[in-house]
Amino acid sequence: MKNVFISHMSDIPIYQQLYDQIVAQILSGELKSGTNLPSIRTMAKELRVSVITIKKTWEELEKSGYLRTISGKGTYVSTLSDQSLEKKKYDLLREILSKDVLQCKALDISKEEILEVIKDIYDHKK
Repeated sequence: MKNVFISHMSDIPIYQQLYDQIVAQILSGELKSGTNLPSIRTMAKELRVSVITIKKTWEELEKSGYLRTISGKGTYVSTLSDQSLEKKKYDLLREILSKDVLQCKALDISKEEILEVIKDIYDHKK
């Protein structure tokens, strides 16, 4: 699989790194509906991680609706409507921002200040 990088030095578990990258590729359209993913063993070998790690990642992706497995055929990117993709993007954005916004509120940072910083980051970080 292209463009998947694992850091063994990161505090983020390997399965989570892999999960996050595959979700990002699906939501961005880089991985299209129906794309056949490598087998668990092939992926483990390519990334030099355990089969158990890949199996856990695939299971989590399947639980979240991003992948589907057909016995004897393989694992595929789920067919998601544009509406489903947009909802998943929105849900992911809420999840990412929730803790940070709550922390900002606890620090008495206004909504306007938060939005200004987000705008600045969005416009200047490429």
